[in-house]
Amino acid sequence: MKIRVSDITEKEKNLSGEEQLSLYPTLLQVQSSGECEFLSPVGFSLSIAREYDHIRVNGSVNTEVRLSCSRCLGEFSTPITSLFTIFYTRSEEDIPEDEVELGETDLVSASYNGDEIDFADEIAAQILLGLPYKPLCTDDCKGLCVTCGTDLNVTACSCSENDVSLVFSPLKGFKVKQ
Repeated sequence: MKIRVSDITEKEKNLSGEEQLSLYPTLLQVQSSGECEFLSPVGFSLSIAREYDHIRVNGSVNTEVRLSCSRCLGEFSTPITSLFTIFYTRSEEDIPEDEVELGETDLVSASYNGDEIDFADEIAAQILLGLPYKPLCTDDCKGLCVTCGTDLNVTACSCSENDVSLVFSPLKGFKVKQ
């Protein structure tokens, strides 16, 4: 998704649509690694306007993915939606060699070179930021039994809840005198 910088004015320009996953190599790499499976195209809506010395982009992205629950290992699908604002400035050739502390505005800033801005990287980054770090099929997922591996969401297992490690049993009656 590219737009010519000369076409951007102070009046907002709105772009929206859906694009196939094949246009986003980063997302394809995540899918091929088995982290998730994309079930729908990447939808986007961008509002672009020139402001002072930068270009402001308000956007939203959405798609649907299939993930594996980190507790019960069951597969589930979930929508991924992200709202964002990015400020684009023309890239300067002089890159400082020293480390630079980033301010709050630097975290929502990006730069561009040439006559066009390509939003594909930002769209992919927003989708990746929307992926859960520890995906859960439901908030109250019970997971798997640590002894027999039974999915506790489906059925209760026959393992005793009192099965405990006897490693610390000598300390059972230990009391600290004050």
